[in-house]
Amino acid sequence: MKAKYDVVVVGGGAAGLSGALALSRARRSVLVIDAGSPRNAPAEGVHNYLGREGTPPLELVAAGRAEVAGYGGEFADGTVTSAKPLDSGGFLVTLADGREVRARRLLVTTGLVDELPDLPGVAERWGREVLHCPYCHGWEVRDRPVGILGTGPMAAHAALLWRQWTEDVILFRHTAPEPSEEERAQFAARGIRIVEGEVAGLDVTGDRLTGVLLASGEVVPRAAVVVEPKFTARADVLVSLGLETTELEMGGQVLGRYVAADPAGATAVPGVWVAGNVANLMAQVIVAAGSGMTAGAAINADLLGEDARETGFTAPAERAVAERVLGDRRHGVEA
Repeated sequence: MKAKYDVVVVGGGAAGLSGALALSRARRSVLVIDAGSPRNAPAEGVHNYLGREGTPPLELVAAGRAEVAGYGGEFADGTVTSAKPLDSGGFLVTLADGREVRARRLLVTTGLVDELPDLPGVAERWGREVLHCPYCHGWEVRDRPVGILGTGPMAAHAALLWRQWTEDVILFRHTAPEPSEEERAQFAARGIRIVEGEVAGLDVTGDRLTGVLLASGEVVPRAAVVVEPKFTARADVLVSLGLETTELEMGGQVLGRYVAADPAGATAVPGVWVAGNVANLMAQVIVAAGSGMTAGAAINADLLGEDARETGFTAPAERAVAERVLGDRRHGVEA
Protein backbone atom coordinates (compact mmCIF):
# COMPACT_ATOMS: atom_id res chain seq x y z
CA MET A 1 0.00 0.00 0.00
CA LYS A 2 1.05 3.56 -0.64
CA ALA A 3 0.85 6.06 2.20
CA LYS A 4 -2.14 7.92 0.77
CA TYR A 5 -4.89 7.43 -1.81
CA ASP A 6 -7.62 9.58 -3.23
CA VAL A 7 -10.15 6.98 -2.13
CA VAL A 8 -10.00 3.94 0.11
CA VAL A 9 -12.83 1.50 -0.50
CA VAL A 10 -13.62 -0.68 2.51
CA GLY A 11 -15.20 -3.88 1.23
CA GLY A 12 -14.60 -5.65 -2.07
CA GLY A 13 -17.99 -7.02 -3.12
CA ALA A 14 -20.13 -5.84 -6.02
CA ALA A 15 -20.72 -2.38 -4.52
CA GLY A 16 -17.10 -1.74 -3.60
CA LEU A 17 -15.69 -3.03 -6.87
CA SER A 18 -18.17 -1.01 -8.95
CA GLY A 19 -17.26 2.14 -7.03
CA ALA A 20 -13.55 1.37 -7.39
CA LEU A 21 -13.96 0.77 -11.12
CA ALA A 22 -15.70 4.11 -11.67
CA LEU A 23 -13.05 5.93 -9.63
CA SER A 24 -10.10 4.15 -11.26
CA ARG A 25 -11.47 4.98 -14.70
CA ALA A 26 -11.69 8.60 -13.49
CA ARG A 27 -7.91 8.41 -12.89
CA ARG A 28 -8.22 8.47 -9.12
CA SER A 29 -5.79 6.53 -6.94
CA VAL A 30 -7.90 3.82 -5.32
CA LEU A 31 -7.22 1.14 -2.73
CA VAL A 32 -9.78 -1.59 -2.06
CA ILE A 33 -9.40 -3.29 1.32
CA ASP A 34 -11.32 -6.55 1.58
CA ALA A 35 -11.61 -9.16 4.34
CA GLY A 36 -12.48 -11.91 1.86
CA SER A 37 -15.78 -13.02 3.44
CA PRO A 38 -18.56 -12.22 0.96
CA ARG A 39 -22.09 -12.70 2.26
CA ASN A 40 -23.20 -14.67 -0.80
CA ALA A 41 -20.25 -17.10 -0.86
CA PRO A 42 -22.45 -20.17 -0.05
CA ALA A 43 -24.74 -19.51 -3.03
CA GLU A 44 -24.18 -21.40 -6.28
CA GLY A 45 -24.76 -18.35 -8.46
CA VAL A 46 -25.70 -14.69 -8.66
CA HIS A 47 -29.16 -14.13 -10.12
CA ASN A 48 -30.99 -11.20 -11.75
CA TYR A 49 -27.64 -9.67 -12.71
CA LEU A 50 -28.14 -8.85 -16.38
CA GLY A 51 -25.37 -10.40 -18.48
CA ARG A 52 -24.02 -12.35 -15.49
CA GLU A 53 -27.00 -14.58 -14.68
CA GLY A 54 -25.90 -17.64 -12.69
CA THR A 55 -22.28 -16.55 -12.30
CA PRO A 56 -20.72 -18.05 -9.13
CA PRO A 57 -20.23 -15.24 -6.57
CA LEU A 58 -16.47 -15.68 -6.22
CA GLU A 59 -16.09 -15.75 -10.00
CA LEU A 60 -17.92 -12.43 -10.25
CA VAL A 61 -15.62 -10.93 -7.59
CA ALA A 62 -12.51 -12.20 -9.40
CA ALA A 63 -13.70 -10.66 -12.68
CA GLY A 64 -14.41 -7.37 -10.94
CA ARG A 65 -11.01 -7.25 -9.27
CA ALA A 66 -9.31 -7.88 -12.61
CA GLU A 67 -11.26 -5.03 -14.21
CA VAL A 68 -10.40 -2.60 -11.40
CA ALA A 69 -6.73 -3.62 -11.49
CA GLY A 70 -6.72 -3.04 -15.26
CA TYR A 71 -7.35 0.66 -14.62
CA GLY A 72 -4.73 0.98 -11.89
CA GLY A 73 -6.82 0.20 -8.81
CA GLU A 74 -4.96 -1.52 -5.98
CA PHE A 75 -5.98 -4.15 -3.43
CA ALA A 76 -5.09 -5.08 0.12
CA ASP A 77 -6.35 -8.15 1.96
CA GLY A 78 -7.37 -7.45 5.53
CA THR A 79 -10.01 -6.15 7.91
CA VAL A 80 -10.42 -2.45 8.61
CA THR A 81 -11.02 -1.91 12.33
CA SER A 82 -11.41 1.86 12.43
CA ALA A 83 -11.14 5.14 10.57
CA LYS A 84 -10.75 8.67 11.90
CA PRO A 85 -10.71 12.15 10.40
CA LEU A 86 -7.36 13.94 10.29
CA ASP A 87 -6.85 17.58 11.21
CA SER A 88 -5.00 18.02 7.93
CA GLY A 89 -7.97 16.63 6.00
CA GLY A 90 -8.94 13.17 4.90
CA PHE A 91 -8.92 10.03 7.01
CA LEU A 92 -6.57 7.58 8.67
CA VAL A 93 -7.67 3.99 8.09
CA THR A 94 -6.37 1.29 10.43
CA LEU A 95 -6.34 -2.44 9.68
CA ALA A 96 -6.48 -5.29 12.19
CA ASP A 97 -2.82 -6.14 11.58
CA GLY A 98 -1.74 -2.59 12.44
CA ARG A 99 -1.23 -1.27 8.92
CA GLU A 100 -2.41 2.28 8.33
CA VAL A 101 -3.24 4.23 5.19
CA ARG A 102 -4.55 7.74 4.52
CA ALA A 103 -7.45 8.54 2.24
CA ARG A 104 -8.92 11.79 1.00
CA ARG A 105 -12.35 10.11 0.84
CA LEU A 106 -13.87 6.84 2.07
CA LEU A 107 -16.34 4.52 0.38
CA VAL A 108 -17.61 1.90 2.84
CA THR A 109 -19.26 -1.16 1.28
CA THR A 110 -18.96 -3.69 4.09
CA GLY A 111 -22.36 -5.29 3.51
CA LEU A 112 -24.42 -6.98 6.20
CA VAL A 113 -24.60 -10.01 8.45
CA ASP A 114 -27.57 -12.40 8.29
CA GLU A 115 -28.74 -13.26 11.81
CA LEU A 116 -30.43 -16.64 11.30
CA PRO A 117 -32.94 -18.48 13.50
CA ASP A 118 -31.10 -20.50 16.13
CA LEU A 119 -32.19 -23.98 15.08
CA PRO A 120 -30.04 -27.02 14.23
CA GLY A 121 -29.26 -27.26 10.54
CA VAL A 122 -30.26 -23.73 9.56
CA ALA A 123 -26.79 -22.15 9.49
CA GLU A 124 -25.26 -25.26 7.92
CA ARG A 125 -27.69 -25.27 4.99
CA TRP A 126 -27.81 -21.47 4.56
CA GLY A 127 -27.53 -20.40 0.93
CA ARG A 128 -28.22 -23.92 -0.32
CA GLU A 129 -31.60 -25.27 0.78
CA VAL A 130 -32.18 -22.65 3.50
CA LEU A 131 -33.22 -19.51 1.64
CA HIS A 132 -34.84 -16.14 2.19
CA CYS A 133 -35.32 -14.38 -1.17
CA PRO A 134 -37.57 -15.88 -3.87
CA TYR A 135 -36.17 -13.54 -6.50
CA CYS A 136 -32.70 -14.89 -5.72
CA HIS A 137 -33.58 -18.59 -5.39
CA GLY A 138 -37.24 -19.18 -6.28
CA TRP A 139 -36.55 -20.43 -9.79
CA GLU A 140 -34.02 -22.97 -8.50
CA VAL A 141 -36.63 -24.62 -6.21
CA ARG A 142 -39.63 -24.20 -8.50
CA ASP A 143 -42.27 -26.94 -8.26
CA ARG A 144 -40.54 -28.47 -5.23
CA PRO A 145 -41.85 -28.79 -1.63
CA VAL A 146 -41.01 -25.54 0.21
CA GLY A 147 -41.46 -24.80 3.91
CA ILE A 148 -41.75 -21.34 5.47
CA LEU A 149 -40.28 -21.14 8.97
CA GLY A 150 -42.48 -18.65 10.79
CA THR A 151 -40.64 -16.40 13.23
CA GLY A 152 -42.40 -13.06 12.77
CA PRO A 153 -45.40 -11.21 11.33
CA MET A 154 -44.00 -11.37 7.77
CA ALA A 155 -44.31 -15.18 7.65
CA ALA A 156 -47.76 -15.11 6.05
CA HIS A 157 -46.56 -12.72 3.36
CA ALA A 158 -43.57 -15.01 2.69
CA ALA A 159 -45.85 -18.01 2.27
CA LEU A 160 -48.04 -16.21 -0.26
CA LEU A 161 -44.98 -14.90 -2.11
CA TRP A 162 -43.24 -18.26 -2.45
CA ARG A 163 -46.47 -19.81 -3.69
CA GLN A 164 -45.65 -18.03 -6.97
CA TRP A 165 -42.87 -20.56 -7.60
CA THR A 166 -44.43 -23.79 -6.32
CA GLU A 167 -47.83 -25.23 -5.50
CA ASP A 168 -46.45 -27.12 -2.48
CA VAL A 169 -45.98 -24.56 0.29
CA ILE A 170 -46.30 -25.23 4.01
CA LEU A 171 -46.16 -22.52 6.67
CA PHE A 172 -44.56 -23.90 9.83
CA ARG A 173 -46.01 -21.40 12.28
CA HIS A 174 -43.31 -22.03 14.92
CA THR A 175 -43.18 -18.69 16.77
CA ALA A 176 -45.00 -16.51 14.22
CA PRO A 177 -48.27 -14.78 15.14
CA GLU A 178 -51.58 -16.49 14.44
CA PRO A 179 -52.60 -15.75 10.82
CA SER A 180 -55.57 -13.44 10.45
CA GLU A 181 -58.88 -14.65 9.02
CA GLU A 182 -58.06 -12.89 5.77
CA GLU A 183 -54.65 -14.56 5.57
CA ARG A 184 -56.19 -17.97 6.27
CA ALA A 185 -58.69 -17.35 3.49
CA GLN A 186 -55.85 -16.46 1.14
CA PHE A 187 -53.98 -19.62 2.15
CA ALA A 188 -57.05 -21.72 1.46
CA ALA A 189 -57.50 -20.11 -1.95
CA ARG A 190 -53.87 -20.77 -2.85
CA GLY A 191 -53.58 -24.24 -1.31
CA ILE A 192 -51.05 -23.25 1.37
CA ARG A 193 -51.04 -25.51 4.40
CA ILE A 194 -50.30 -24.49 8.01
CA VAL A 195 -48.45 -26.74 10.46
CA GLU A 196 -48.87 -25.70 14.08
CA GLY A 197 -46.32 -26.29 16.82
CA GLU A 198 -42.69 -25.36 17.18
CA VAL A 199 -39.88 -26.56 14.95
CA ALA A 200 -36.95 -28.39 16.57
CA GLY A 201 -34.57 -28.23 13.61
CA LEU A 202 -33.96 -29.42 10.08
CA ASP A 203 -33.67 -33.04 9.02
CA VAL A 204 -30.59 -33.68 6.88
CA THR A 205 -29.56 -36.93 5.25
CA GLY A 206 -26.02 -37.05 3.97
CA ASP A 207 -25.48 -33.61 2.51
CA ARG A 208 -29.10 -32.92 1.59
CA LEU A 209 -32.04 -31.35 3.38
CA THR A 210 -34.86 -33.85 3.62
CA GLY A 211 -37.39 -32.18 5.89
CA VAL A 212 -38.41 -30.08 8.87
CA LEU A 213 -38.21 -31.72 12.30
CA LEU A 214 -41.03 -30.72 14.63
CA ALA A 215 -40.77 -30.62 18.41
CA SER A 216 -43.20 -33.56 18.44
CA GLY A 217 -40.60 -35.67 16.63
CA GLU A 218 -42.46 -35.71 13.32
CA VAL A 219 -40.48 -34.95 10.17
CA VAL A 220 -42.33 -33.13 7.40
CA PRO A 221 -40.57 -33.70 4.05
CA ARG A 222 -39.35 -30.49 2.39
CA ALA A 223 -36.77 -29.73 -0.30
CA ALA A 224 -36.16 -26.14 0.82
CA VAL A 225 -36.89 -24.01 3.87
CA VAL A 226 -37.43 -20.25 3.86
CA VAL A 227 -36.32 -18.24 6.90
CA GLU A 228 -36.59 -14.59 7.93
CA PRO A 229 -33.09 -13.41 8.89
CA LYS A 230 -32.44 -10.18 10.70
CA PHE A 231 -30.13 -8.08 8.53
CA THR A 232 -27.47 -6.15 10.43
CA ALA A 233 -25.14 -3.81 8.57
CA ARG A 234 -21.44 -4.38 9.12
CA ALA A 235 -21.02 -0.88 10.40
CA ASP A 236 -18.09 -1.00 12.84
CA VAL A 237 -15.93 1.25 10.64
CA LEU A 238 -18.77 3.74 10.26
CA VAL A 239 -19.55 3.68 13.98
CA SER A 240 -15.88 4.52 14.66
CA LEU A 241 -16.50 7.67 12.60
CA GLY A 242 -19.49 8.68 14.72
CA LEU A 243 -22.28 7.33 12.51
CA GLU A 244 -25.20 5.33 13.91
CA THR A 245 -27.37 2.59 12.44
CA THR A 246 -31.09 3.00 11.76
CA GLU A 247 -33.83 0.40 12.17
CA LEU A 248 -35.63 -0.89 9.08
CA GLU A 249 -39.22 -1.78 9.91
CA MET A 250 -41.69 -3.55 7.64
CA GLY A 251 -45.06 -5.03 8.48
CA GLY A 252 -44.63 -4.32 12.17
CA GLN A 253 -41.34 -6.21 12.26
CA VAL A 254 -37.80 -4.83 12.58
CA LEU A 255 -35.95 -6.45 9.69
CA GLY A 256 -32.55 -5.08 10.63
CA ARG A 257 -30.32 -2.03 10.91
CA TYR A 258 -28.60 0.00 8.20
CA VAL A 259 -26.59 3.22 7.80
CA ALA A 260 -28.60 6.11 6.39
CA ALA A 261 -27.27 8.05 3.40
CA ASP A 262 -28.50 10.30 0.61
CA PRO A 263 -29.36 8.86 -2.84
CA ALA A 264 -25.71 9.12 -3.93
CA GLY A 265 -24.44 7.38 -0.79
CA ALA A 266 -23.15 10.42 1.11
CA THR A 267 -23.42 9.99 4.89
CA ALA A 268 -23.72 12.58 7.64
CA VAL A 269 -19.91 12.57 7.97
CA PRO A 270 -18.36 14.73 5.23
CA GLY A 271 -16.08 12.70 3.00
CA VAL A 272 -17.66 9.33 3.81
CA TRP A 273 -19.90 7.46 1.37
CA VAL A 274 -21.66 4.10 1.65
CA ALA A 275 -23.03 1.70 -0.97
CA GLY A 276 -24.55 -1.76 -1.14
CA ASN A 277 -26.16 -3.68 1.71
CA VAL A 278 -24.59 -1.57 4.46
CA ALA A 279 -26.98 1.18 3.35
CA ASN A 280 -29.72 -0.84 1.63
CA LEU A 281 -30.56 -4.12 3.37
CA MET A 282 -32.80 -5.28 0.53
CA ALA A 283 -30.35 -4.63 -2.33
CA GLN A 284 -29.58 -7.58 -4.58
CA VAL A 285 -26.16 -7.82 -6.20
CA ILE A 286 -27.01 -5.79 -9.29
CA VAL A 287 -28.57 -3.03 -7.15
CA ALA A 288 -25.50 -2.99 -4.89
CA ALA A 289 -23.27 -2.67 -7.93
CA GLY A 290 -25.34 0.24 -9.24
CA SER A 291 -25.14 2.05 -5.91
CA GLY A 292 -21.36 1.62 -5.90
CA MET A 293 -21.11 3.19 -9.33
CA THR A 294 -23.31 6.10 -8.20
CA ALA A 295 -21.23 6.67 -5.07
CA GLY A 296 -17.98 6.49 -7.04
CA ALA A 297 -19.13 9.20 -9.43
CA ALA A 298 -20.30 11.37 -6.52
CA ILE A 299 -16.95 11.01 -4.76
CA ASN A 300 -15.06 11.99 -7.89
CA ALA A 301 -17.24 15.08 -8.29
CA ASP A 302 -16.68 15.98 -4.64
CA LEU A 303 -12.91 15.81 -5.09
CA LEU A 304 -12.94 18.19 -8.03
CA GLY A 305 -13.40 21.27 -5.89
CA GLU A 306 -10.61 20.22 -3.56
CA ASP A 307 -8.34 19.60 -6.54
CA ALA A 308 -8.97 23.11 -7.79
CA ARG A 309 -8.02 24.61 -4.42
CA GLU A 310 -4.73 22.76 -4.18
CA THR A 311 -1.51 23.65 -6.01
CA GLY A 312 -1.20 20.12 -7.43
CA PHE A 313 -3.74 17.93 -9.13
CA THR A 314 -4.33 14.22 -8.66
CA ALA A 315 -4.81 13.46 -12.36
CA PRO A 316 -1.47 13.58 -14.27
CA ALA A 317 -2.97 15.36 -17.29
CA GLU A 318 -4.48 18.09 -15.11
CA ARG A 319 -1.22 18.50 -13.18
CA ALA A 320 0.75 18.97 -16.39
CA VAL A 321 -1.65 21.67 -17.60
CA ALA A 322 -1.51 23.48 -14.25
CA GLU A 323 2.29 23.44 -14.15
CA ARG A 324 2.48 24.81 -17.70
CA VAL A 325 0.04 27.63 -16.91
CA LEU A 326 1.86 28.54 -13.70
CA GLY A 327 5.21 28.47 -15.55
CA ASP A 328 3.91 30.76 -18.30
CA ARG A 329 2.63 33.25 -15.74
CA ARG A 330 5.99 33.34 -13.98
CA HIS A 331 7.54 34.37 -17.29
CA GLY A 332 4.91 37.00 -17.99
CA VAL A 333 3.00 35.01 -20.59
CA GLU A 334 -0.81 35.16 -20.39
CA ALA A 335 -2.62 31.82 -20.60
